Amino acid sequence: FGPKRATNQSACNKDFSCIKGFCPCFVTVEGSALKKAQAATPSEALFAQLPEPSLPGTATPWSLLITGVGGTGVVTIGALLGMAAHLEGKGVLVLDMAGLAQKGGAVWSHVRIADRQEQLYAARVAAGEANAVIACDLVVAASDESIAKMRAGHTRVVINRDQSTTSDFVRGFAAQARSGDVVAHPDPQFPQDGMEARIADAVGSESADFLEASQLATAIMGDAIATNLFMLGFAWQKGLVPLSRAAILRAIEINAAAVASNTTAFQWGRVAAVDRAAVVKAAQPAHVPDHHRLSTSVDELIARRQEQLTEYQDAAYAERYLALVKRVRAAEEALAPGISLLGEAVARGYYKLLAYKDEYEVARLYTNSAFLKSVEAQFEGDYKLVFHLAPPLLAGKDPATGELRKRTYGPWMLKAMRILAGYKHLRGGRFDIFARSAERKLDRQLIADYEALIETLLAGLTTSKHELAVELASLPEQVRGFGHIRERYVEHARVQQKTLLARFNGQSLPGVQRMQHFPTSKVSA
Repeated sequence: FGPKRATNQSACNKDFSCIKGFCPCFVTVEGSALKKAQAATPSEALFAQLPEPSLPGTATPWSLLITGVGGTGVVTIGALLGMAAHLEGKGVLVLDMAGLAQKGGAVWSHVRIADRQEQLYAARVAAGEANAVIACDLVVAASDESIAKMRAGHTRVVINRDQSTTSDFVRGFAAQARSGDVVAHPDPQFPQDGMEARIADAVGSESADFLEASQLATAIMGDAIATNLFMLGFAWQKGLVPLSRAAILRAIEINAAAVASNTTAFQWGRVAAVDRAAVVKAAQPAHVPDHHRLSTSVDELIARRQEQLTEYQDAAYAERYLALVKRVRAAEEALAPGISLLGEAVARGYYKLLAYKDEYEVARLYTNSAFLKSVEAQFEGDYKLVFHLAPPLLAGKDPATGELRKRTYGPWMLKAMRILAGYKHLRGGRFDIFARSAERKLDRQLIADYEALIETLLAGLTTSKHELAVELASLPEQVRGFGHIRERYVEHARVQQKTLLARFNGQSLPGVQRMQHFPTSKVSA
C-alpha cells in the first residue's frame, strides 16, 4: 500500500523528534530493552573453507579511508584496525573526523599503515592517495570530501549501497507537508544511480564493489549495527586491508564489545566477498509477511484491497468498492483492450479514500495481533506502551496555530481502543459519535466527490482523454497525512482536479491511432 518508513532502532539517536509528527502511529516503549533479532546460525565449516586473500604489502604506506554515518561504528572500525596494526608491530596512524554531528552526520576514519612508524608523516589521507575505501554509507562515499581521496587506477572501493535518509530528503518532505502541494514539492527521490555513477567514475567501474550490506548484515545478524564489521570482512577478503585475519580478530576480542557477534559479522562479510549468493540465501527470512509482498497483477491488487475493506468495515463496504472498480475496468477494456491503467488508478485511489484512518480504524490497527506481536518481537523487559495521539474529540488546540495538539496516553488506551474497535459498524451512521467532526465530514465528502468524478470520466472517456482520466483518477494518491496536514493536501488536490477536469471536458487532445500506443500497466503494490 505504498512506501513505509521504520526507525532504525540500532542507530537511533533517541532525540524523539519524530513523535512530533502529526500522525497516530507514534508509540514510545518505556522501560524496555531492544531485543536482538535471531541471528543466522554461524557456519564454521563455511568460514573454514574460505580462501585466504592476497594482502597488500606495507613497505610503502597503505592509506585506507572508512566512511559512514556517526553512531554506526565507523570510528570503531578505525580503532580496530589501529589495534590490529599495533599487534602486528606495524606503524599506524588513525585520524577520525566526525564533524559537528556526532551521531547521524558524516564520519571519516583515516587509517594509514606502514612497516615502520617513521614512514608515516601525516595521519590524513591525501587527495587522490587512498589505496582503498570502505564506504559504509553511499551518501558519504559520494560526497566531495570522499571523492577527493579517490583516484582511478589507484583506489579500490567497497560500497554499502543501501539507502540512508539525507537532509535533502527530510527537507523535501517537510516542505511538501507544510504546503500540501506535491506538484511544487514532489516526493524527494534518493539519487542512488547518480551517487553510484560518481563513485564508479572516480575509480573506474572495475574498482568499485557495491553490495546491500545493511540488508544482508541485519538479516543475518539480527542487528543493523553489524553492518560495518560485515563491510570490513568484505573488504579484507577482497585484499584491501594489509593486516592478518588473526590480528583483526584479536583486536575485536581486545575491544571486548559484542565479540562473538562482531567476529561472526566479519566472517559473513568474507563470505559475501567470495559467494554473494550464499549470503543472500542465508539472509532470506523463513516467512515473509503477506503485506511485505508486492501484488503481481491488477486482479491481485484489487482482491487484496477488497479483503482489507472487509476487515476495515464489512463485506458490503468492500462490495461497494469492487462494483465501481469493475465498471471502470469494463469501460477501459472496451475502449483499449489489454490496458488497465485507469482501472488500476481507480483501484488504488478509491481504496485510499474508502479506508480513511478514523478513530475506529486506528483502534483496530493497534489492537489486532499484528501490532502487539511486532512490539514483542522488537522489545523485551517490563515495558509499557505510551501513545502519542490527537483525537479530535479529546485534543486541545495550539493557541498560536489553532491546530490540534498531540498528548500522551498510557497503556490504558489499549483497553479503550479494543472497545472502540468493536463499534466500527457504527462508522458514518447516526450513532457514530465521531461522524460530526470536521475531519470525518471531509473524509465522507472526498469519497462522494470521487465517485462523482469517476462517473464523469466514464461518461466522457475516449482514447484521447484516457491519459487525463488516469491522472484524475490518481489524485487521491496525493492526499496524505492527518488533520490539518491532510487538509492542505486536499486543498491542492482539488485545485489540480479542477484544472485537469476542465481539460478533460473541454480541450480536444490528439487521439491515439493505435491501441498499442498505450503504456503497459505496472503493478507495484
